[in-house]
Amino acid sequence: MSFSFITLILLTIWINMAQLQQGGPDEKEKTTALKDLLSRIDLDELMKKDEPPLEFPDTLEGFEYAFNEKGQLRHIKTGEPFVFNYREDLHRWNQKRYEALGEIITKYVYELLEKECHLKKVTLPVDATESEPKSFIFMSEDALTNPDKLMVLIHGSGVVRAGQWARRLIINEDLDSGTQIPYIKRAIEEGYGVIVLNPNENYIEVEKTKAQVQLSSDSSDEPAEKRERKDKIQKETKKRRDFYEKYRNPQKEKETVQLYIRDNGSPEEHAVYVWDHFIAESAAENVYFVAHSYGGLAFVELNCCNWVSSSEPLDTSVESMLPDCPRVSAGTERHELTSWKSFPSIFKFFSEASEAKNSSVQPAPTRRSNRIKYEEL
Repeated sequence: MSFSFITLILLTIWINMAQLQQGGPDEKEKTTALKDLLSRIDLDELMKKDEPPLEFPDTLEGFEYAFNEKGQLRHIKTGEPFVFNYREDLHRWNQKRYEALGEIITKYVYELLEKECHLKKVTLPVDATESEPKSFIFMSEDALTNPDKLMVLIHGSGVVRAGQWARRLIINEDLDSGTQIPYIKRAIEEGYGVIVLNPNENYIEVEKTKAQVQLSSDSSDEPAEKRERKDKIQKETKKRRDFYEKYRNPQKEKETVQLYIRDNGSPEEHAVYVWDHFIAESAAENVYFVAHSYGGLAFVELNCCNWVSSSEPLDTSVESMLPDCPRVSAGTERHELTSWKSFPSIFKFFSEASEAKNSSVQPAPTRRSNRIKYEEL
């Protein structure tokens, strides 16, 4: 069924309604019936009937795409960049295809973290049973034993996962601008231990019938107060993530429920968990955080500098009405590019902060010190 046919159906109904509204009581009853019929029409369902099945390849090769030597995603046969509008007038199907490719990209980046960056995958919670939902982070071999410095990388909200800054950049630009890999490689070269957080991996989805059985068995021994507190956090997280997660599994047709990962059911819970079980236990004297977008909210109380999207040249001071971190330009007006464009300046900032500490020079301003000055005013 095409868009023109759908429009014709609705137009016919509205014409009939207009004609009936000019009649008597019988016609008004018919008008009410037509209104009820119109309210039951699901345009999304009508469009689904004419679109191809939501069945997509599960490999890059299946999509006939590959990353070239420059880290750019290109078509294997034509050498062209990724084309979103693969089928004209089928935006929903094209979006689902794009998201299916995105899930493959996520797994591809995970492989790069292990093979190219030589990071190890660590399961969360650390004491997880075999049957319960699990998440994971990535760490260098010396993340907990490096006595000098540790770098912690945190992505923003949405569909991105560990190792990514922005999926759109990976697909449309290249791996360097869209992933954390350049940060990880340089950090390792300069003697940092590395931990890569995964704050958006908060639950797994299972079919509803199976989930109901597992939920009843998993939560039976949990204290009511703890369960209520966890439910509240998870509801708030779900509300914030609904917009993104409706595309998370583009081929999902069965009814599912979300089983949240213990102590990692939200980005905030995840950050606290990794802090308590890994960062706080590390031997590093100096810990450095690189957090993009929403990922920075959990750590704004620490020594910081905020590279923001701006038309000003890189590192130019940017004024703010809020008592926040000192803000400087990232040298780009595109929010998703800020982590990549400020890449050299961030490492320079870390180096200067370390030198300042070692020479007992006054440290860089912090959000906390800025707030005190602001309140004094």
